[in-house]
Amino acid sequence: MSGTLYLVATPIGNLGDFSPRAVETLEGVDFIAAEDTRVSIKLLNHFSIKKPLVSYHEHNHVSAGQSILQRLLGGESCALVTDAGTPAISDPGEDLVRLCAEADVPVVSIPGCCAAVNALAVSGLPTGRFTFEGFLTVNKKSRREHLELLKGETRTMIFHEAPHKLLSTLEDLRDTFGADRPISLCRELTKLHEQTLRCTLGQAVEYYQATPPKGEFVLVVAGAPAQETPPVSLEDGVSQVLALVEGGARLKDAAKEVASHTGLSKNELYAAAIARQGE
Repeated sequence: MSGTLYLVATPIGNLGDFSPRAVETLEGVDFIAAEDTRVSIKLLNHFSIKKPLVSYHEHNHVSAGQSILQRLLGGESCALVTDAGTPAISDPGEDLVRLCAEADVPVVSIPGCCAAVNALAVSGLPTGRFTFEGFLTVNKKSRREHLELLKGETRTMIFHEAPHKLLSTLEDLRDTFGADRPISLCRELTKLHEQTLRCTLGQAVEYYQATPPKGEFVLVVAGAPAQETPPVSLEDGVSQVLALVEGGARLKDAAKEVASHTGLSKNELYAAAIARQGE
């Protein structure tokens, strides 16, 4: 019988956010796969957890993933942790999860910190529907092309950005989405110097031109305003009704169908269609 892979979310700055269940899980597994063992050993030492560590990161995930999978298939249990946040979200952990899924190895998520969701929650922007875009590419041409594809996106958009790339990213966002588009910039979430700046893209560019950015950022950008569908006139609605009738539909059924997707009155459509037929 195979072991279980546990995805254990780690603090993004405040060790007080590490849950008792997460500690219990790390204490109970056979070994821990870490993005950077030097970072993870500090967390383990803080909670007095003594477990073997193996390295699993972007540059070795193909070979390391197969090695971890074989150990899981042999019955051992493993906890996957990143330097900060939830494993498998915008990191190579997704490949290990895929390998486990293909091999029918159980995968259990131990919930905890996620910078993107925390930033969205405090942004003041719509949270009902959103898209997570992660880090944009450093290639300026590819970055611009990606943003152009998002130009009509109506959902709130979430990006991660490093301080040394922040200003150029903000300039590209402003040039693509417009200077008036609202944005919330969350810096150093859960840490001592946590800050949330709510403004427009134009104002954000001006602010960080004058204030050198420090710390890791989560950018929450408002989606494009929804394009209102122009109302359908009664005349156009009647034309749709008669087209359905010509296709074999009964007049009453056609009027009901057109009314359902145009918002026009079924009775008015029916009466107007009869009048036009009489003409």
